[in-house]
This record gives sequence, structure tokens and C-alpha cells, in this order.
Amino acid sequence: MAAYILRRLLLMIPTLLGIMVINFTLVQFVPGGPVEQIIAQLEGGGDVFEGISGGGSEIAEGGEGYAGARGLPQDFIEELERQFGFDKPPLERFLDMMWNYLRFDFGESYFRSISVVDLVLEKMPVSITLGLWSTLLAYLISIPLGIRKAVRDGSSFDTWTSGIVIVAYAIPGFLFAILLLVMFAGGSFLQIFPLRGLTSDNWEQLNAGQKVLDYLWHIALPVTASTISAFAGLTLLTKNSFLDEIRKQYVTTAKAKGLSEARVLYGHVFRNAMLIVISGFPALFVSVFFGGSLIIETIFSLDGLGRLGFEAAVSRDYPVMFGTLYAFALIGLVMGLITDLTYIWIDPRIDFESRET
Repeated sequence: MAAYILRRLLLMIPTLLGIMVINFTLVQFVPGGPVEQIIAQLEGGGDVFEGISGGGSEIAEGGEGYAGARGLPQDFIEELERQFGFDKPPLERFLDMMWNYLRFDFGESYFRSISVVDLVLEKMPVSITLGLWSTLLAYLISIPLGIRKAVRDGSSFDTWTSGIVIVAYAIPGFLFAILLLVMFAGGSFLQIFPLRGLTSDNWEQLNAGQKVLDYLWHIALPVTASTISAFAGLTLLTKNSFLDEIRKQYVTTAKAKGLSEARVLYGHVFRNAMLIVISGFPALFVSVFFGGSLIIETIFSLDGLGRLGFEAAVSRDYPVMFGTLYAFALIGLVMGLITDLTYIWIDPRIDFESRET
């Protein structure tokens, strides 16, 4: 097992490097870098993309390198380039960046005067809330429901719950979030839940019990909205996995020996059927934790990692973009390794050590 873990860890190096190379290369061809952002603001042009879309031909004819640069001294623009490190060739910038990232030095945000690590830690509570609670609820609901649907396959219970699951799967999370806002957060119907934030303004004055209730009160709607799609897909996955195992010969043999249905289901089928369900855990957790929360955070006015990544991409805040990409990609790869180790914990018969590399 130690050799397998070592191979997986070594494989992470080229995988992570490939992710960074592809994204860094793509960024070199995208107009509107941080220098252009600053120049556009100094020139009073607003967002740099307005200059790119509306004045691209004028810039090309004038030969200027940046939108809005016509009214600024060239030495000032060169100084900006030096401050951001754009006076160096792309390859040198990439190598410097990767050397710093290997030491977990992610630098400082271009526009916020705060280190990337501190900025991520500042936004982390929102993403932890959405990712952790949404994933936990999805599994707590989907696994028992999926098992029940598999046991009663074809029954009326299976039919009407399948209808609910399919509808839940078909509704986009953001649409469900808007529906929740309209119905329960001061829209056209009830005003039961708050519209924004994780806590109330008087959070510091609340006692421990009131803080817990206040926290749950604020996260109820966003967590529900982010759970709906994951719950639906995971329920169907659990049902199909258990159906496949229930129809195998060893289940028939176990029942013939007089074992109860519960003993067969949870003592034999559960361990085998749960392998495919667990295999989807890293993808589900990482997608909700890092990527799937952008729209939910925007709708519920939550300042988390989803909005941070989006704002960094729009403003071309490269340290935040690449720093978070590197960290999250590394976490995703480690989660994949943890999943394999969980396989062995559930079913010791699995031996990754004997697999060919």
C-alpha cells in the first residue's frame, strides 16, 4: 500500500503541473490584464473591457499596447509592468510562480493589499458552510432513500419518489434558490429567513445557543438550494448500485441460508454497493465546496470562495486566480487518493498494491 500511495503522490506532480501550464498559457491570450485594468481606471474609462470591445481598432491603429494608455507616460506604464512582474518573459514568470507555489507562497492580491492565503481564509467560512452541510445532507438523505427505492423497486413508493427526484434533478440550483427567496425570504409570500450573510448584525451580543440558531437560520436557504441537485443524482446512483448488487448470486445464497433481509442488505450488500457511491464523494464535495457555490453565493449575498474566484478572474487578479487554482487542484488530487484508501477501509479485499502502474 505504501508503494501505491507513493506512486499516486508522484503522479500528482505532472498532473498539477499540466493544470497550471494550461491555465497560465490561456491567460496569456486573454485581453485585459491587471495593468490595463489600472490604466482604464486612471483614464476614467471604467471597466477595461469597454475599451477593448469599443476601441480595439483605434488601439491597433495607434500602436499602443494598452487600452487607455494614450494619455499616460510610457515610463509610468513600464513601472506598472515592473510592479506586476510583466517586464519578464512569460516562461520566467511561470517558473517563478511555480517555485513560490512549491513553498506555498501564493503572494499578495494585486488589488486588495492582502495575501492570497489570508484572503482565502477570510472567505473560507462561507464555502465550508455550503460545501460541508450540502454534502452531508445529500448523503444523509440520498443513501437511505436510494436503498429504500432499491428494495421496493417498481412499487408505488419507488414511482412517486422517482418523480420527485427527477424534478429536483431537472431544476437548476440557481432557479431553486430564487424560488426559495421569493417564497421564504421577503419576496411575494413569506419573510421567514434572512436575505444575506451567515450571521446577524448582533452576533457578538448573542449567547452560544442563540448563535447556533442564528447560524442555522441564515444557512437554511442557501444550503437547501445547493443540496437539491446533488441529492437527486446521488439518490439515483445509490439505488442503481444497490439494485445491481441485490440481483447477484451471493444475495440469493445468503437468503437461502435463512439470513434476514436486513442482515443480507446491511451485512453484505451495503459494503459492495457503497463503493461506487463513495467514489463520487470527492467530485461532489469539491464541486460544491469550490465551484458550484458561485451562483448560490451571489443570489444569497454570501462572500465566499466562489465569488472570490469570479471577481479575481474579472479583475485579472492573477495571484488570487492561480494561487487558489493551485491549492484547490492539489486538494482535489489528494481527495482522490483519500477515496481510494476509503475503498480499502470499506472492502479489505481491494488491493491497489497488486495493480500494474
